[in-house]
Amino acid sequence: MSDERNVLGEPLEQCGTDPLTGFYRDGCCTTGPEDLGNHSVCAVVTREFLEQQREAGNDLTTALPQFGFSGLQAGDRWCVCATRWLEAERAGVAPPVVLAATHERAVEVIPLETLRRHAVDVPSDPSALT
Repeated sequence: MSDERNVLGEPLEQCGTDPLTGFYRDGCCTTGPEDLGNHSVCAVVTREFLEQQREAGNDLTTALPQFGFSGLQAGDRWCVCATRWLEAERAGVAPPVVLAATHERAVEVIPLETLRRHAVDVPSDPSALT
């Protein structure tokens, strides 16, 4: 890991490796200048969020093997674009957020208080989040 920080000002924790997430596919919501989407929010995706994203033209459930993407299902941890997460929040379907694994750049788009309202500790069995 590098000196990347989370929204709490602490070292950025890993978001997820199954499926392998992150703009750089390193398991972390690390972001940089080439990440125009600001994939900084570590979310535990829900069925409602995935449906809302598909309806908004961002299908996260269909596998794209050519990109090594198997498609998401409810309970997966995924680095989502800050603007997409905020759209979902405004639509009332924001997925839970893992603050320790959410990059500090997320607050460029989403107020920290809003992220805190959706903060969770990921349960050992995330299938309960369907």
